[in-house]
Amino acid sequence: MTENEIISAINRVEVREGIHRTIKSYALRNNVLDDEQKKIVLDNFEKYCLAFNDGFVSPSSLFQDEKKPVVIEIGFGMGTSTQIIAKERSEYNYLCLEVYLQGFVKLLRDVSRLELDNIKLMRFNAVDVLARMIPDNSIAGFHIFFPDPWPKKRHHKRRLIQPDFVHLLSTKLVKGGYIYLVTDWEEYAQWMMDILNEEPMIRNRYEGFAPPAVWRPETKFERKGLDKDYRSSELWFERA
Repeated sequence: MTENEIISAINRVEVREGIHRTIKSYALRNNVLDDEQKKIVLDNFEKYCLAFNDGFVSPSSLFQDEKKPVVIEIGFGMGTSTQIIAKERSEYNYLCLEVYLQGFVKLLRDVSRLELDNIKLMRFNAVDVLARMIPDNSIAGFHIFFPDPWPKKRHHKRRLIQPDFVHLLSTKLVKGGYIYLVTDWEEYAQWMMDILNEEPMIRNRYEGFAPPAVWRPETKFERKGLDKDYRSSELWFERA
C-alpha cells in the first residue's frame, strides 16, 4: 500500500453510503497523528493492520497461523490488556477493533515491538466490520471490556450493547463460541444481562454474573474505578 492509502485506511472509520446508518456508540476525538505516530503507522500497518474491505473473508486467513481460532476484541482502548492476553493466550488469533486513534497507534507500536503475530488491528466501526466482512459461524469469541456506559438516560440509545448488536454478534459465533463482557457501571451491567438473556442464540454459562477470567489482567483504567469503589461485573454467554 502507498503512504496515502495507509493514511486513508486509518482515517475512514465507517461506511457512509449504501446502508442505513445506526446511532453511533462512539465519539471521535484527537483525530490527528503527529510525526512519530505517523511513522509508527507507516512502518507497521501492512504487517499488523487491516484495511476495511466490503466483502466477506475467512477470519483465519488474515493471520500467519490459520489453524488458530479467531477472537474479536471490540473497543480495546489503549490496548494494555489486549497485548497481555494475546501473549498469554497465544492459542488464539485476535482481530482488534478500535476507532480511538491514539489507542490504535499505541497498541500498534506495542505489538510491533513485541512482534506478536497473532494480532491484527483495524480502525473501523465494529458494526460495519461484522456485518460486511465477517461470515456467520466463524468467530470463537468476542471480548468487549468496559464499553462506554453512556450513563445519562437520554444517551442510552448510544450504548453499544443493544438487542440488534447482540444478535449480530451471536450470528458470527461458532457453536460454543463466547461473548465476554466486562463493565464497572452497575446499571449498565444489568442492562447487558437483560439484553443477552433475551437473545435465543446464546445462553448464560453461569446462573448470573460470571467470575473473572483468570487470564484477563486488571488495567490502570480498572484500578482507577476500584479506587472509586466501582466493582466490575462480568458476563459470559455462549452460542448454543
